[in-house]
Amino acid sequence: MAKSKWEQIKDKLILIEGWARDGLTDEQIAKNLGISKDTFYKYKKIHTDFSDALKKGKEIVDYEVENALLKKALGYDYEEKTYRTTVDKETGKQKSTIATIVKKHVPPDTTAMIFWLKNRKPNKWRDRIENVVNNDEISKVEELLNVIKQEAEK
Repeated sequence: MAKSKWEQIKDKLILIEGWARDGLTDEQIAKNLGISKDTFYKYKKIHTDFSDALKKGKEIVDYEVENALLKKALGYDYEEKTYRTTVDKETGKQKSTIATIVKKHVPPDTTAMIFWLKNRKPNKWRDRIENVVNNDEISKVEELLNVIKQEAEK
């Protein structure tokens, strides 16, 4: 039986958290640790400190992506600094560099809005609406079918 690498890996929890924060997939982290995906998922299941490090790292990135998606859905303004260099016509040498700040607007993105709404409010915005049937409704339908069946037999 192969020797467990857990003793080496438990010393790398901060590194694992950083990799998760950087957006690496579970498979990429497993490769960086020199373990198989199966071992990775086994450690994740049985070692809470390993699982917690992954969750903590991914949580930060998830919030950043969520904020970026919201910003894209709502639109935003930003300032862009541009530089223009003037040149002396007689000598051909650079005279000065002029910095200009330009205000720009990124309009709201419809696709980002749709994605946000479908995921945040699926009952209202998803494409497919599922009808939920409760047990009382099933019983009423069964009773109605029995009545129809009895009437047909007469």
